[in-house]
This record gives sequence, C-alpha cells and structure tokens, in this order.
Amino acid sequence: MKKIFLGILIVIILIQFIRPEKNVSPEVVNDISTVMNVPKNVQEIIKTSCADCHSNNTKYPWYSEIAPVSWYLASHVNDGKKHLNFSEWAAYNKNQKEHIIKDLKKELKSKEMPLNSYLWIHKEAIVSPEQYKILLDWIDTFKVD
Repeated sequence: MKKIFLGILIVIILIQFIRPEKNVSPEVVNDISTVMNVPKNVQEIIKTSCADCHSNNTKYPWYSEIAPVSWYLASHVNDGKKHLNFSEWAAYNKNQKEHIIKDLKKELKSKEMPLNSYLWIHKEAIVSPEQYKILLDWIDTFKVD
C-alpha cells in the first residue's frame, strides 16, 4: 500500500512540471473594440462573463497552477477561442464573422453561455436577463463587411 501511495504521490509531483501555455497577450491589434463600437456596458459584460474563454487574456485563478486542472482550463480556453475570440475579431473574414454572429445569437438566446461549469466558481460571471438583452441588442447592430 505504501508503494502505491508513494507512486501516486510521485506522479502527482511530476505532472506539475507539465505546464500548458498561458493565454495572456498584451496586444489589442485585432480586438473587436478596434473595429466596432462596443458600448461600455457591453464591454463590462464581455470582460466579466466572456473574456476568460473568448479572448487572448484569461484571468487565471490560483488553482490553475495545479495539474491536471491547468490542463483542463487550457483545453477549455482553447476550445472557446476556436468558436469566438473577441481579441481576434478584426482578423476574421466576412463568412467567419457571419457564422460567429449566428452562433453567438443562438448561444445567448438559449442562455448556454457562459457555461454552467464556469459559473459554479465564477458567480460574478452570471448574466442577468437584462444583460442577455443588452448583448443581443448590440449584436443586432453588427454590420459585417
């Protein structure tokens, strides 16, 4: 039993050295705010409820330093950025933007975002019905070029 416990402990210690890359970038070159009017109230909602998974700047909690949680978070953020990255909005082509807008409306109308698994720990990210309406009204103003 001691050998099994020691083996597990060694594995837990060793996996701490396998660290995923952090999602932090100071650049705002392609950010949505550089090409679109993003009202202050919309910026706040995005910052509080969306940006950790849908931008190039994730705010990492303390537990993100512990493997395998760090791996899960990195995978989750990378997946979110595949679907929508507010930090890369200007780099999307017209078809990508149209597809993203359509998906975003669907996600917001069905209140599937933010994910419940994110909200368990990030209570401040809960989006109120009024905030969903603000986001949907703002999205309706999008003009894709």
